[in-house]
Amino acid sequence: MKWRSRRWLVVAGLSAGLIACMTIPHDGAGYARSSALPAPPDPVDNPTTPAKAALGKQLFFDPRLSGDGSMACQSCHFRHLGWADAQPLSRKAGGGMNTRHTPTVYNTGYYNAWYWDGRAKTLEGQITAAWKAQIGADQVKAAAVIAAVPGYQAGFRQVFGAAPSAENIAQALAAFLRTLNSGESPWDRYMAGDPAAVSADALAGSELFSGKAGCAACHKPPLYSDGLFHNVGLEAGKASPDPGRYTVTQEAADRSAFKTPTLRSVAISGPYFHDGSVASLDDAVRYMASGGKADPHKSPLLIDRRLSEKEIAQLVAFLTALTSDERFASPRLP
Repeated sequence: MKWRSRRWLVVAGLSAGLIACMTIPHDGAGYARSSALPAPPDPVDNPTTPAKAALGKQLFFDPRLSGDGSMACQSCHFRHLGWADAQPLSRKAGGGMNTRHTPTVYNTGYYNAWYWDGRAKTLEGQITAAWKAQIGADQVKAAAVIAAVPGYQAGFRQVFGAAPSAENIAQALAAFLRTLNSGESPWDRYMAGDPAAVSADALAGSELFSGKAGCAACHKPPLYSDGLFHNVGLEAGKASPDPGRYTVTQEAADRSAFKTPTLRSVAISGPYFHDGSVASLDDAVRYMASGGKADPHKSPLLIDRRLSEKEIAQLVAFLTALTSDERFASPRLP
């Protein structure tokens, strides 16, 4: 693996640390909760506070942030769908279509690069880009709309000591997203000592995941992602293959490589892969276990694992046990 890809590794060394260094993060409403994952690291210039995250939570659900008032960030990211949208490709404000599947925003605060190709270097930068490209906003005009709402004006004065702006709106949204950490699943309860939290099939699936199936090579716990970029063969044979990470690095080895998604809450966040091309989790597991389609740049980690249908089902049972069930309430908008 090239060093340029390795430098984006966020999980190396964190597996033990995330489990050993437990903290009590806050959700976007400001109340504390327990979690198998600690709060992700904050940038120096945008520390997360309960009040800032609560402000970002309101903005995330508010269509007034968009260019025409028709879409909110939440329009493509639903809690009950694993903070994704259940569509292969989602529609933008104005009617245009995305060319890649909406990724979950669970655990997004742990990464060092954002988007499927990793082109955004900060979460705040990714939010700013999506604010314009996805929901069609002129950030300055949208900030003025938000600033005209008395409740927001008061909230921003309290949190930032300033009126709403393009910069601090993105900061508030990022603070909220850094609270969306899916660490309250049946598997987490099992790992914490509850032997009845998961099924026998899930236990068998966990053994396959780290052993015969080879899944843990890229989907490293506790995030179940390595933060790296891999070609899994999905662009092979397409008339216009998506170049993926290659557009960022211009390295041949990164052609059609995409970021490893987290598998936390994967059972409710389908369809699957960067192109949304696989509808069911069973078929996604079956595709990966088969070694994928032939591609000259495909990761050598993808080989035919020769799994039986029973073993596929056991892997799916384990992945289903990674579904987060923390409580979440939609905000009241000012």
